[in-house]
Amino acid sequence: MGDKTISSIDNVRFPKNNENSYHFPDISSLWPTLHLLNSSTLVSVSGALRIYIAFLLLQLQCNILSCIGGGLVVYSVYTLDRALDSEEDAVNRSELTGARRDIALFVSLLTFLMGAYFLFRDGLLLLAFLPLMTGFLYSKGIKVGKHHLKLKGGLGVKNLVVGTTWGAFIAGIAGWYAESMLPVFGVFLYFGIKLFVNSSVYDFKDIKGDALAGIKTLPVSLGEQRTRDILLSIHLFSHSLLSILIITGLVAYEPMVLVYSFVSGLVCIDRFAAPVENESKNRLYKRLFVVDGESSMIVGLRTIIGV
Repeated sequence: MGDKTISSIDNVRFPKNNENSYHFPDISSLWPTLHLLNSSTLVSVSGALRIYIAFLLLQLQCNILSCIGGGLVVYSVYTLDRALDSEEDAVNRSELTGARRDIALFVSLLTFLMGAYFLFRDGLLLLAFLPLMTGFLYSKGIKVGKHHLKLKGGLGVKNLVVGTTWGAFIAGIAGWYAESMLPVFGVFLYFGIKLFVNSSVYDFKDIKGDALAGIKTLPVSLGEQRTRDILLSIHLFSHSLLSILIITGLVAYEPMVLVYSFVSGLVCIDRFAAPVENESKNRLYKRLFVVDGESSMIVGLRTIIGV
């Protein structure tokens, strides 16, 4: 009896440790994924408020749904750009390493569809695709036979693409029903130049990654001081242009836009157009406040003064 018991026990096969065992879900990618999804939130809010400011300058009735739709498209395009792996991001955005890119792509698609729907309601569907197509041509490009059309790489092309695309997007949404195209073109130049400057300032913190990837940004190609001089010159030009448009009555006199935008631009160039190896949290928050928080402060201060 004892021998049979031992024999029967010996014949029993116990599962190995790695078989039929419970596996806890991998949460190592949770924080990088949340960081990736949240990294475009502030710039999307800023984009929506810039559209609102463009409505104010053009003296047109604001369509809130168009502002929201524009902000959602901004979020979608920037999230898509960060979800698509690029060589410079391995250095410039190392905090996103390990993020679930598939989740970011899904969220990007969802927010784009929502934003496109809001713009479609106002007859602006084509404008929704402008930054999306331009962003794709910049990041990945398209192949036509033996030729590969890609916007990334040329001197200042990155900044020119950002300024032109978003300037046209903002002015196009706000000025869709404008009677004259001249003030709309002036608003396009104002926002286009401002976003050109902002993107160039951001390039200072990405010098190392851009240089390794062969992207010829202004700081990489022209040097720090020369780039700062150029940015200061075109900043002064854009606000001189805005002043002329106000004096001639082509756009509305919005003192908070004129004054706060001018001062914040000077602070931005003076304080943040400088290379930094490892940006501290304190400097990061200050930069975000000055650059991406500019439109929020303008709208907020204008509301308080108006009240």
